[in-house]
Amino acid sequence: MNAAHVRSAERALSVGTWLIVAGAMLYSILTVTPLAAKHTPDEWDWTAPILPLVVDAAVVIVVRLDAVLARLGGHGGWWPVVLRWMTGCMTLALNVADSALKKDLVGVAVHAVAPLLLIVTAETGLAYRRAITAAVQELEAKQRAEREARERAAAERREEAARRAREEREHAAALAREQREHEARLAREQAGREAAARREEREQAEARERAEREARERAERERERRERERAERERREQAERRERAERERAALLAAGPAAEKFPEDRARATVKAAFDAGLPVRAAAELCGWSVGWVSARYAEYRQPDAGGAELAIASR
Repeated sequence: MNAAHVRSAERALSVGTWLIVAGAMLYSILTVTPLAAKHTPDEWDWTAPILPLVVDAAVVIVVRLDAVLARLGGHGGWWPVVLRWMTGCMTLALNVADSALKKDLVGVAVHAVAPLLLIVTAETGLAYRRAITAAVQELEAKQRAEREARERAAAERREEAARRAREEREHAAALAREQREHEARLAREQAGREAAARREEREQAEARERAEREARERAERERERRERERAERERREQAERRERAERERAALLAAGPAAEKFPEDRARATVKAAFDAGLPVRAAAELCGWSVGWVSARYAEYRQPDAGGAELAIASR
């Protein structure tokens, strides 16, 4: 069902209702006016049509306002119900009164058709309008939920693309650093070989000094090699820690809205991951199941850790 179908149904209901109301009003005026004229002094016979007009005007007011309230999803309370049934009963009584006084059961049945149809149409039209309003609201809520789900999925895809791009840049930078270090090492080794060749050409008296120099250089190279290996090991460990943290954060963010309130440790981890990912406070609250105020306090701590720690220390006292 779409908006066009709803509008078409409402138009059909409105046109049908007003056709029945107009027909019942005309029939009521033609039926009740002679009855009112019989029970009115002759000089006031001209007032006979006023009574059915007043009653039918009340019917029009009830039908129109009930339609507006039903479309807005409102309810006027008990008074509209009382007025609706009172006018319907009055219309029914006035239409069948003449036949009832004459004890004409067939006439009573014939003249009761239009008022009864009017009463049932008013009640049925109100129920239909309320049902249509509820269906439209449900359809709008469903469409809004689908739109929000699509927006969240798009945001998650953008975040994943940004994370992959960041990892690729970091990997390229690490490769470039390794290449520069390798070239520097080759250059140092080449310089050492050239220095050794030059030292071999020196006089025999400098052999001991040259040997000591070579020993010192070997020790220095060994120390540099160990330092490079240690630095490389540390870089790998840091890269592994960063990758593990990224995976943990992605897993926390990919879990979706929490069905229930997380434990505090898990909630803090989820909020920290959402903060690092740049998500808004409300999205982080949905992920961990905690309140927006609690999540806002954690965001404030992450933005200003020193101030947040001081405030927590003061609060603990």
